[in-house]
Amino acid sequence: MRKYSDNCTSILIGKKASIDGSTIIARNEDYFTPYNPKTFLVRPANDKKDRVYTSPTTGVMIPLPTHAYRYTCCPSTYDPEVNPAIAKDNPFYEEAGVNEKNVAMSATESAFTNARFKGFDPLVKHGVNEDSMVTVVLPYIDSAKAGVKRLGKLIEKFGTGQSNGISFADKDNIWYFESIGGHQWVAERIPDDCYALAPNQINIQNVDFKDHKNFMWSSHLKKFVKKHHLNPEPGTFNLRKIAGTHGNLDRHYNTPRAWYGVKLFSPKIAEKLTPTSGNIPFILHANRKLTVEDAEYYLASHYQNTKYDPTNLKKPVFRPIGIDRGQESHIIQIRNNVPADYSVVEWLAMGLFAYSPYVPFFTNILKTPANYQIADQNHYTMKSAFWMYKTLAALVNQNYKKYADMINTYKEKCQEYANHRVHWTDEKAKDLQPEQLQEFLTKASCDTSDEITERTMQVIGKLVKQALHSPDFAY
Repeated sequence: MRKYSDNCTSILIGKKASIDGSTIIARNEDYFTPYNPKTFLVRPANDKKDRVYTSPTTGVMIPLPTHAYRYTCCPSTYDPEVNPAIAKDNPFYEEAGVNEKNVAMSATESAFTNARFKGFDPLVKHGVNEDSMVTVVLPYIDSAKAGVKRLGKLIEKFGTGQSNGISFADKDNIWYFESIGGHQWVAERIPDDCYALAPNQINIQNVDFKDHKNFMWSSHLKKFVKKHHLNPEPGTFNLRKIAGTHGNLDRHYNTPRAWYGVKLFSPKIAEKLTPTSGNIPFILHANRKLTVEDAEYYLASHYQNTKYDPTNLKKPVFRPIGIDRGQESHIIQIRNNVPADYSVVEWLAMGLFAYSPYVPFFTNILKTPANYQIADQNHYTMKSAFWMYKTLAALVNQNYKKYADMINTYKEKCQEYANHRVHWTDEKAKDLQPEQLQEFLTKASCDTSDEITERTMQVIGKLVKQALHSPDFAY
């Protein structure tokens, strides 16, 4: 089974908590090694009867609806556990995207369920795991809530071999779904005026079974917990306490990442917490309206301006949020202040997110740039966006402090350019007919990406030239 337990950090921002009324779901996809090649693709809408998806890792076979909506995705091109023969016709680890109904999904935030809970609801070897979730859910849903329902039914029927957190969003709602055993799950709607932080743990806290507007759960969850005496605090239903873990790993691996987010966005609450606090809230109010840039800063962060910043230490004390094992990071912004046909922007970074800019892609597009469509485990090429950004990381890692100012300036200029391009595209899109829009958004997104690629190559060139000066062999 894939070593998935080291992966990911998420931030979710409700529409009244964001500066412009957007719903935002965002996550880093990390891996257990420094590179796991990723692409960024558009899957076209299609109709196919008797469609069956077969997981290349677990072998589970899932019948699918006839019609599949168009969607974006970030599939892996390699994994040691994947069966190549099956993978040829069955995508895997597509991770995140947006479909043509403007519904977003990010899967998954790996989590830990305690041994007692899993003892009564064991994980399923041939179940619906991270590798297949986006593929079997996102093309077939028309709302965030429909995503929760579909995934929940699949897990109850086929089981899962992992504990995971999954985010769904549409223009009005954000839902966070947690699978907590082989067949049990809970989902919570994030309040509009709040944000949520999700490291690799069970994050949902108090579940209200009377509140069907804001909570959903597996068919027999309440009876299951009662039957097996899993609730340490009867009279309440705190999922984190019932199913979560609370060990040394959490205090050094998970809670510090949540603490840093609280410190950034809710500093008064953070005053009462430490990086190892076990009671950090999942859902919070920020001290200001949050932006895409706030999400970017958090996902690329490494405890800056604290004594825990690993760039100032001989050995890291806590696991940073932005790490060298990062593969891609996505921020999906569903806007409510522009027409639906061009309202969704998927901001995508690859490589080490402390160094890489987030590139904006409108999701109502026909294709992605050519360099985002290729990434091979065994063939390194700078024609691949994935390998280009990994090259940037490899060069900066040789002397971060020496290159920090250069990289920060590069990222800031790319962010300015990206924001300008989104605004420019919005303005031009206003005057277009529906039949013109998709081609325009495709070209605009590719042009934006190509410009940032060119800027990245210029920075890489400067780094290579500087690296060629050798103090040991100069003469």
